[in-house]
Amino acid sequence: MHREENVEGGIQRQARLTALRKRWLFALLACCFLVAGAYLLFVKSGKTQADKKGSDARTRTTPVVAIPAKKGNINVYVNGLGTVMPVYTVLVRTRVDGQLMDVFYKEGQIVNKGDLLVLIDPRPFEVQLTQAEGQLARDQATLANAKIDLDRYRVLWQQDSISKQQLDTQETLVKQYEGAVKVDQGLVDSARLQLTYCRITSPIAGRIGLRLIDPGNMVHASDTNGLIVITQLQPMTVVFPIPEDSLPQVLRRFKKGAQLQVEAYDRGQKEKLAVGSLSTIDNQIDTSTGTVKLKATFPNKHYELFPNQFVNVQLLVDVKLGAVIIPSSAIQRGPQGTFVYVVKEDMTVTVRPVSIDEIQGNEASIKAGVSPGESVVTDGADRLREGAKVDLKQGGADTPKKGRR
Repeated sequence: MHREENVEGGIQRQARLTALRKRWLFALLACCFLVAGAYLLFVKSGKTQADKKGSDARTRTTPVVAIPAKKGNINVYVNGLGTVMPVYTVLVRTRVDGQLMDVFYKEGQIVNKGDLLVLIDPRPFEVQLTQAEGQLARDQATLANAKIDLDRYRVLWQQDSISKQQLDTQETLVKQYEGAVKVDQGLVDSARLQLTYCRITSPIAGRIGLRLIDPGNMVHASDTNGLIVITQLQPMTVVFPIPEDSLPQVLRRFKKGAQLQVEAYDRGQKEKLAVGSLSTIDNQIDTSTGTVKLKATFPNKHYELFPNQFVNVQLLVDVKLGAVIIPSSAIQRGPQGTFVYVVKEDMTVTVRPVSIDEIQGNEASIKAGVSPGESVVTDGADRLREGAKVDLKQGGADTPKKGRR
Protein backbone atom coordinates (compact mmCIF):
# COMPACT_ATOMS: atom_id res chain seq x y z
CA MET A 1 0.00 0.00 0.00
CA HIS A 2 2.82 2.26 0.72
CA ARG A 3 4.23 1.50 -2.73
CA GLU A 4 0.95 2.41 -4.42
CA GLU A 5 0.99 5.80 -2.74
CA ASN A 6 4.50 6.51 -4.07
CA VAL A 7 3.46 5.62 -7.62
CA GLU A 8 0.39 7.84 -7.42
CA GLY A 9 2.52 10.74 -6.10
CA GLY A 10 5.04 10.37 -8.96
CA ILE A 11 2.26 10.48 -11.52
CA GLN A 12 0.88 13.72 -10.03
CA ARG A 13 4.32 15.37 -10.00
CA GLN A 14 4.87 14.39 -13.58
CA ALA A 15 1.52 15.91 -14.55
CA ARG A 16 2.32 19.17 -12.77
CA LEU A 17 5.77 19.37 -14.47
CA THR A 18 4.22 18.80 -17.85
CA ALA A 19 1.63 21.54 -17.26
CA LEU A 20 4.38 23.97 -16.12
CA ARG A 21 6.42 23.27 -19.28
CA LYS A 22 3.39 23.94 -21.44
CA ARG A 23 2.81 27.32 -19.74
CA TRP A 24 6.49 28.35 -20.22
CA LEU A 25 6.32 27.30 -23.85
CA PHE A 26 3.20 29.37 -24.46
CA ALA A 27 4.80 32.40 -22.70
CA LEU A 28 7.96 32.10 -24.81
CA LEU A 29 5.96 31.89 -28.02
CA ALA A 30 3.94 34.93 -27.01
CA CYS A 31 7.15 36.92 -26.36
CA CYS A 32 8.54 35.92 -29.76
CA PHE A 33 5.37 37.05 -31.48
CA LEU A 34 5.50 40.39 -29.64
CA VAL A 35 9.15 40.99 -30.57
CA ALA A 36 8.54 40.09 -34.22
CA GLY A 37 5.55 42.40 -34.41
CA ALA A 38 7.44 45.29 -32.85
CA TYR A 39 10.37 44.78 -35.25
CA LEU A 40 8.11 44.73 -38.29
CA LEU A 41 6.33 47.86 -37.08
CA PHE A 42 9.67 49.69 -36.48
CA VAL A 43 11.13 48.77 -39.86
CA LYS A 44 8.00 49.79 -41.67
CA SER A 45 7.87 53.11 -39.78
CA GLY A 46 11.58 53.83 -40.48
CA LYS A 47 11.20 53.05 -44.14
CA THR A 48 8.22 55.34 -44.32
CA GLN A 49 10.19 58.18 -42.68
CA ALA A 50 13.18 57.62 -44.97
CA ASP A 51 10.95 57.60 -48.02
CA LYS A 52 9.34 60.80 -46.78
CA LYS A 53 12.72 62.48 -46.16
CA GLY A 54 14.01 61.39 -49.55
CA SER A 55 10.89 62.74 -51.18
CA ASP A 56 11.32 66.03 -49.26
CA ALA A 57 14.97 66.22 -50.31
CA ARG A 58 14.02 65.72 -53.93
CA THR A 59 11.34 68.40 -53.83
CA ARG A 60 13.09 70.95 -51.53
CA THR A 61 14.56 74.12 -53.16
CA THR A 62 17.64 75.99 -51.94
CA PRO A 63 17.65 79.80 -52.12
CA VAL A 64 20.74 81.06 -53.98
CA VAL A 65 22.03 84.10 -55.84
CA ALA A 66 23.26 83.53 -59.39
CA ILE A 67 24.83 85.88 -61.94
CA PRO A 68 25.21 85.16 -65.65
CA ALA A 69 28.67 84.89 -67.15
CA LYS A 70 29.54 87.68 -69.57
CA LYS A 71 32.05 88.27 -72.31
CA GLY A 72 34.28 91.32 -72.03
CA ASN A 73 37.71 92.68 -71.25
CA ILE A 74 39.46 92.14 -67.93
CA ASN A 75 42.43 94.15 -66.72
CA VAL A 76 45.45 92.34 -65.30
CA TYR A 77 47.06 94.21 -62.42
CA VAL A 78 50.18 93.82 -60.31
CA ASN A 79 49.54 95.06 -56.78
CA GLY A 80 51.96 96.70 -54.38
CA LEU A 81 52.17 98.81 -51.24
CA GLY A 82 53.61 102.23 -52.04
CA THR A 83 54.83 105.38 -50.36
CA VAL A 84 54.23 108.83 -51.80
CA MET A 85 57.52 110.61 -52.44
CA PRO A 86 57.89 114.22 -53.66
CA VAL A 87 60.08 114.88 -56.68
CA TYR A 88 61.92 117.66 -54.81
CA THR A 89 62.22 118.47 -51.13
CA VAL A 90 64.41 121.44 -50.19
CA LEU A 91 65.62 122.49 -46.76
CA VAL A 92 66.23 126.21 -47.21
CA ARG A 93 69.27 127.47 -45.27
CA THR A 94 70.88 130.86 -44.95
CA ARG A 95 74.22 131.43 -46.70
CA VAL A 96 75.13 134.46 -44.57
CA ASP A 97 75.13 135.22 -40.86
CA GLY A 98 72.76 137.87 -39.59
CA GLN A 99 69.49 138.72 -37.94
CA LEU A 100 66.25 137.42 -39.46
CA MET A 101 64.31 140.62 -40.09
CA ASP A 102 61.07 139.56 -41.79
CA VAL A 103 59.11 136.56 -43.08
CA PHE A 104 57.03 136.89 -46.25
CA TYR A 105 55.18 133.57 -46.26
CA LYS A 106 52.53 131.70 -44.32
CA GLU A 107 52.82 128.16 -43.08
CA GLY A 108 51.36 125.74 -45.62
CA GLN A 109 51.42 128.32 -48.41
CA ILE A 110 51.96 127.30 -52.03
CA VAL A 111 54.86 129.33 -53.45
CA ASN A 112 56.39 129.67 -56.90
CA LYS A 113 60.03 129.51 -57.83
CA GLY A 114 61.69 132.87 -57.10
CA ASP A 115 59.13 134.12 -54.53
CA LEU A 116 60.69 136.10 -51.67
CA LEU A 117 60.55 134.09 -48.43
CA VAL A 118 62.62 135.81 -45.74
CA LEU A 119 64.85 138.86 -45.34
CA ILE A 120 68.11 138.89 -43.36
CA ASP A 121 69.47 142.25 -42.10
CA PRO A 122 71.34 143.63 -45.16
CA ARG A 123 73.01 146.63 -43.51
CA PRO A 124 76.33 144.97 -42.56
CA PHE A 125 76.74 143.80 -46.14
CA GLU A 126 75.81 147.19 -47.55
CA VAL A 127 78.67 148.66 -45.51
CA GLN A 128 81.06 146.01 -46.85
CA LEU A 129 79.95 146.82 -50.40
CA THR A 130 80.58 150.52 -49.87
CA GLN A 131 84.07 149.83 -48.55
CA ALA A 132 84.90 147.54 -51.45
CA GLU A 133 83.62 150.04 -54.01
CA GLY A 134 85.71 152.83 -52.40
CA GLN A 135 88.87 150.74 -52.49
CA LEU A 136 88.16 149.84 -56.10
CA ALA A 137 87.76 153.49 -57.07
CA ARG A 138 91.05 154.38 -55.37
CA ASP A 139 92.99 151.61 -57.09
CA GLN A 140 91.42 152.43 -60.43
CA ALA A 141 92.65 156.04 -60.10
CA THR A 142 96.14 154.85 -59.17
CA LEU A 143 96.14 152.54 -62.18
CA ALA A 144 95.09 155.35 -64.50
CA ASN A 145 97.93 157.55 -63.25
CA ALA A 146 100.45 154.72 -63.64
CA LYS A 147 99.31 154.19 -67.25
CA ILE A 148 99.86 157.90 -68.00
CA ASP A 149 103.37 157.71 -66.58
CA LEU A 150 104.03 154.62 -68.65
CA ASP A 151 103.10 156.47 -71.84
CA ARG A 152 105.51 159.28 -70.90
CA TYR A 153 108.33 156.81 -70.17
CA ARG A 154 107.89 155.19 -73.53
CA VAL A 155 108.28 158.56 -75.28
CA LEU A 156 111.34 159.41 -73.19
CA TRP A 157 112.89 156.01 -73.85
CA GLN A 158 112.45 156.53 -77.57
CA GLN A 159 114.25 159.86 -77.16
CA ASP A 160 116.97 158.04 -75.22
CA SER A 161 116.26 160.22 -72.19
CA ILE A 162 115.70 157.37 -69.68
CA SER A 163 117.05 153.89 -69.28
CA LYS A 164 115.24 150.74 -70.31
CA GLN A 165 115.14 149.69 -66.67
CA GLN A 166 112.93 152.65 -65.73
CA LEU A 167 110.52 151.79 -68.52
CA ASP A 168 110.34 148.13 -67.44
CA THR A 169 109.77 149.13 -63.84
CA GLN A 170 106.85 151.34 -64.83
CA GLU A 171 105.29 148.60 -66.94
CA THR A 172 105.51 146.21 -63.98
CA LEU A 173 103.93 148.80 -61.70
CA VAL A 174 101.00 149.18 -64.09
CA LYS A 175 100.45 145.42 -64.07
CA GLN A 176 100.50 145.43 -60.26
CA TYR A 177 97.83 148.12 -60.17
CA GLU A 178 95.75 146.18 -62.68
CA GLY A 179 95.92 143.14 -60.40
CA ALA A 180 94.91 145.27 -57.42
CA VAL A 181 91.90 146.57 -59.36
CA LYS A 182 90.82 142.97 -60.16
CA VAL A 183 91.07 142.05 -56.50
CA ASP A 184 88.99 145.09 -55.59
CA GLN A 185 86.42 144.14 -58.23
CA GLY A 186 86.20 140.68 -56.70
CA LEU A 187 85.59 142.18 -53.28
CA VAL A 188 82.83 144.34 -54.71
CA ASP A 189 81.20 141.35 -56.40
CA SER A 190 81.49 139.32 -53.20
CA ALA A 191 79.85 142.08 -51.15
CA ARG A 192 77.04 142.33 -53.70
CA LEU A 193 76.58 138.54 -53.62
CA GLN A 194 76.40 138.54 -49.82
CA LEU A 195 73.83 141.31 -50.08
CA THR A 196 71.83 139.16 -52.50
CA TYR A 197 71.89 136.27 -50.03
CA CYS A 198 70.06 138.46 -47.53
CA ARG A 199 66.95 138.05 -49.69
CA ILE A 200 66.15 134.33 -49.62
CA THR A 201 63.83 133.23 -52.43
CA SER A 202 62.14 129.91 -53.13
CA PRO A 203 64.36 127.58 -55.19
CA ILE A 204 61.36 125.47 -56.35
CA ALA A 205 57.59 125.66 -56.63
CA GLY A 206 55.90 123.82 -53.82
CA ARG A 207 54.30 123.94 -50.41
CA ILE A 208 55.96 125.45 -47.36
CA GLY A 209 55.96 123.48 -44.14
CA LEU A 210 55.87 124.71 -40.58
CA ARG A 211 58.16 127.65 -39.72
CA LEU A 212 61.39 126.52 -38.10
CA ILE A 213 62.62 129.91 -36.83
CA ASP A 214 60.91 133.19 -35.98
CA PRO A 215 61.88 136.74 -37.01
CA GLY A 216 64.34 138.47 -34.72
CA ASN A 217 66.59 135.45 -34.22
CA MET A 218 70.18 135.32 -35.35
CA VAL A 219 70.81 132.83 -38.13
CA HIS A 220 74.11 131.37 -39.27
CA ALA A 221 75.26 129.54 -42.35
CA SER A 222 76.43 126.70 -40.09
CA ASP A 223 72.94 126.08 -38.64
CA THR A 224 71.77 122.49 -39.31
CA ASN A 225 68.03 123.03 -38.83
CA GLY A 226 67.59 125.48 -41.66
CA LEU A 227 64.84 128.05 -42.09
CA ILE A 228 62.10 126.46 -44.20
CA VAL A 229 61.21 123.10 -45.75
CA ILE A 230 59.62 123.31 -49.21
CA THR A 231 58.11 120.23 -50.84
CA GLN A 232 57.07 120.03 -54.46
CA LEU A 233 53.56 118.61 -54.76
CA GLN A 234 53.04 118.69 -58.53
CA PRO A 235 53.94 116.23 -59.90
CA MET A 236 54.19 113.59 -57.21
CA THR A 237 55.79 110.15 -57.30
CA VAL A 238 54.97 106.84 -55.62
CA VAL A 239 57.64 104.21 -54.92
CA PHE A 240 56.32 100.67 -54.55
CA PRO A 241 57.78 97.13 -54.69
CA ILE A 242 56.49 94.23 -56.78
CA PRO A 243 57.45 90.53 -56.62
CA GLU A 244 60.40 89.58 -58.79
CA ASP A 245 58.20 86.99 -60.55
CA SER A 246 56.07 89.82 -61.94
CA LEU A 247 59.08 91.80 -63.21
CA PRO A 248 59.46 90.08 -66.64
CA GLN A 249 55.85 90.84 -67.52
CA VAL A 250 56.37 94.50 -66.62
CA LEU A 251 59.71 94.76 -68.39
CA ARG A 252 58.31 93.41 -71.66
CA ARG A 253 55.77 96.21 -71.84
CA PHE A 254 58.08 98.87 -70.43
CA LYS A 255 60.91 98.18 -72.90
CA LYS A 256 58.50 98.53 -75.81
CA GLY A 257 57.77 102.08 -74.71
CA ALA A 258 54.26 101.35 -73.48
CA GLN A 259 52.88 103.81 -70.96
CA LEU A 260 51.78 101.55 -68.11
CA GLN A 261 48.91 102.98 -66.09
CA VAL A 262 49.25 103.07 -62.30
CA GLU A 263 46.35 103.64 -59.92
CA ALA A 264 46.72 104.70 -56.29
CA TYR A 265 44.08 103.72 -53.72
CA ASP A 266 43.62 104.59 -50.08
CA ARG A 267 44.58 102.32 -47.21
CA GLY A 268 41.27 100.41 -47.35
CA GLN A 269 41.41 100.08 -51.17
CA LYS A 270 37.96 101.63 -51.41
CA GLU A 271 38.69 105.04 -52.93
CA LYS A 272 40.80 105.69 -56.00
CA LEU A 273 43.04 108.64 -55.17
CA ALA A 274 44.96 109.29 -58.39
CA VAL A 275 45.95 107.86 -61.76
CA GLY A 276 49.49 108.11 -63.13
CA SER A 277 52.02 106.18 -65.17
CA LEU A 278 55.12 104.09 -64.54
CA SER A 279 58.23 106.26 -64.88
CA THR A 280 61.19 104.03 -63.96
CA ILE A 281 62.30 100.66 -62.57
CA ASP A 282 65.07 100.13 -60.04
CA ASN A 283 68.35 98.60 -61.24
CA GLN A 284 68.43 95.64 -58.84
CA ILE A 285 66.29 93.17 -56.94
CA ASP A 286 66.25 93.23 -53.16
CA THR A 287 67.41 89.71 -52.29
CA SER A 288 66.13 89.95 -48.72
CA THR A 289 62.50 90.43 -49.84
CA GLY A 290 62.54 89.13 -53.42
CA THR A 291 61.05 92.38 -54.72
CA VAL A 292 62.08 95.19 -57.03
CA LYS A 293 61.15 98.85 -56.59
CA LEU A 294 59.18 100.79 -59.18
CA LYS A 295 58.46 104.51 -59.36
CA ALA A 296 55.27 106.00 -60.80
CA THR A 297 54.56 109.66 -61.53
CA PHE A 298 51.20 111.32 -60.84
CA PRO A 299 50.14 114.83 -61.98
CA ASN A 300 48.50 115.40 -58.58
CA LYS A 301 46.52 118.32 -59.99
CA HIS A 302 44.13 118.45 -57.04
CA TYR A 303 46.71 117.49 -54.40
CA GLU A 304 45.21 114.03 -53.88
CA LEU A 305 48.54 112.59 -52.79
CA PHE A 306 50.53 113.83 -49.82
CA PRO A 307 54.24 113.26 -49.09
CA ASN A 308 55.01 110.05 -47.15
CA GLN A 309 51.39 108.91 -47.52
CA PHE A 310 50.76 105.15 -47.59
CA VAL A 311 48.81 103.98 -50.67
CA ASN A 312 47.83 100.73 -52.36
CA VAL A 313 49.09 100.64 -55.93
CA GLN A 314 47.70 98.74 -58.92
CA LEU A 315 49.93 98.55 -62.00
CA LEU A 316 48.06 97.68 -65.20
CA VAL A 317 50.28 95.25 -67.12
CA ASP A 318 47.84 93.64 -69.56
CA VAL A 319 44.25 93.57 -70.81
CA LYS A 320 42.54 90.25 -71.63
CA LEU A 321 40.25 90.93 -74.59
CA GLY A 322 37.04 88.98 -75.15
CA ALA A 323 37.35 86.90 -71.99
CA VAL A 324 34.51 85.00 -70.28
CA ILE A 325 34.06 86.76 -66.96
CA ILE A 326 32.29 85.51 -63.84
CA PRO A 327 32.28 86.76 -60.24
CA SER A 328 35.23 85.37 -58.30
CA SER A 329 32.83 84.43 -55.47
CA ALA A 330 31.30 81.77 -57.76
CA ILE A 331 34.52 79.75 -57.89
CA GLN A 332 34.57 76.72 -55.60
CA ARG A 333 37.54 74.48 -54.84
CA GLY A 334 37.50 70.78 -54.14
CA PRO A 335 39.69 67.67 -54.34
CA GLN A 336 39.21 67.52 -58.12
CA GLY A 337 40.11 71.20 -58.62
CA THR A 338 38.10 74.36 -59.23
CA PHE A 339 34.43 74.24 -60.23
CA VAL A 340 31.24 76.28 -60.27
CA TYR A 341 27.55 75.52 -59.88
CA VAL A 342 25.72 76.29 -63.12
CA VAL A 343 21.96 76.90 -62.98
CA LYS A 344 20.18 74.91 -65.69
CA GLU A 345 16.86 75.65 -67.39
CA ASP A 346 14.88 73.38 -65.02
CA MET A 347 16.17 75.41 -62.03
CA THR A 348 18.56 72.69 -60.92
CA VAL A 349 22.31 73.04 -60.62
CA THR A 350 25.12 71.03 -62.09
CA VAL A 351 28.78 70.94 -61.09
CA ARG A 352 30.98 72.33 -63.88
CA PRO A 353 34.80 72.12 -63.67
CA VAL A 354 36.43 75.37 -64.83
CA SER A 355 39.90 76.50 -65.85
CA ILE A 356 40.81 79.90 -64.40
CA ASP A 357 42.87 82.38 -66.39
CA GLU A 358 43.05 85.50 -64.17
CA ILE A 359 41.44 86.63 -60.93
CA GLN A 360 41.31 90.39 -60.49
CA GLY A 361 39.39 91.67 -57.49
CA ASN A 362 35.76 90.55 -57.69
CA GLU A 363 36.02 89.19 -61.23
CA ALA A 364 37.66 86.14 -62.78
CA SER A 365 38.26 85.23 -66.41
CA ILE A 366 37.60 81.61 -67.37
CA LYS A 367 39.49 79.71 -70.05
CA ALA A 368 37.03 76.81 -70.26
CA GLY A 369 34.00 75.40 -68.47
CA VAL A 370 31.46 78.23 -68.67
CA SER A 371 29.91 79.96 -71.68
CA PRO A 372 28.62 83.55 -71.80
CA GLY A 373 25.02 83.73 -70.61
CA GLU A 374 25.17 80.74 -68.27
CA SER A 375 24.26 81.62 -64.70
CA VAL A 376 26.67 80.63 -61.95
CA VAL A 377 25.84 80.53 -58.24
CA THR A 378 27.62 83.26 -56.27
CA ASP A 379 25.89 82.89 -52.89
CA GLY A 380 24.53 79.74 -51.25
CA ALA A 381 26.83 77.25 -53.00
CA ASP A 382 27.81 75.64 -49.68
CA ARG A 383 24.31 74.10 -49.41
CA LEU A 384 24.20 72.67 -52.93
CA ARG A 385 24.91 69.30 -54.52
CA GLU A 386 24.62 67.89 -58.02
CA GLY A 387 21.02 68.13 -59.27
CA ALA A 388 19.73 70.23 -56.37
CA LYS A 389 16.76 72.50 -57.09
CA VAL A 390 17.35 76.19 -56.46
CA ASP A 391 15.30 79.29 -55.96
CA LEU A 392 16.89 82.47 -57.29
CA LYS A 393 16.56 85.28 -54.80
CA GLN A 394 16.46 89.01 -55.47
CA GLY A 395 19.81 90.21 -56.75
CA GLY A 396 20.47 86.97 -58.64
CA ALA A 397 20.18 86.26 -62.32
CA ASP A 398 16.88 85.78 -64.11
CA THR A 399 15.75 82.34 -65.17
CA PRO A 400 18.26 81.03 -67.73
CA LYS A 401 17.12 81.52 -71.27
CA LYS A 402 16.71 78.56 -73.58
CA GLY A 403 19.39 78.02 -76.13
CA ARG A 404 22.06 79.80 -74.06
CA ARG A 405 24.67 77.22 -73.20
